[in-house]
Amino acid sequence: MNTIDPGNLLLQMRALAARANALAPGGLPNATTGAPGAAAGGDFTQVFKQALDGVNETQRSAAALTERFERGDGTVNVASVMIATQKADIAFQAATQVRNRLVSAYQEIMNMPI
Repeated sequence: MNTIDPGNLLLQMRALAARANALAPGGLPNATTGAPGAAAGGDFTQVFKQALDGVNETQRSAAALTERFERGDGTVNVASVMIATQKADIAFQAATQVRNRLVSAYQEIMNMPI
């Protein structure tokens, strides 16, 4: 059965926070070189892509587990299917909230007077 390890989750959150803090020590990283002071791009793009890939993998894993359960695989129980499905749902909701915040921040920046 899949269980959520709070310690592991906390470590992952801290690692992501550290990577996010490392992106902009003196300004935003340059899209091509990672140098401070220019438009954001490189490292943030990689971190965001990895996060979206993780959400995608969680959803694929939940779908595969659900399919195995539906086919009658005796090694898969309904509790593990429900947990995997909920993990995928929470990951997708979190990604949607991040996207919404990024769009909101972009719109706010675009509405700033020059």
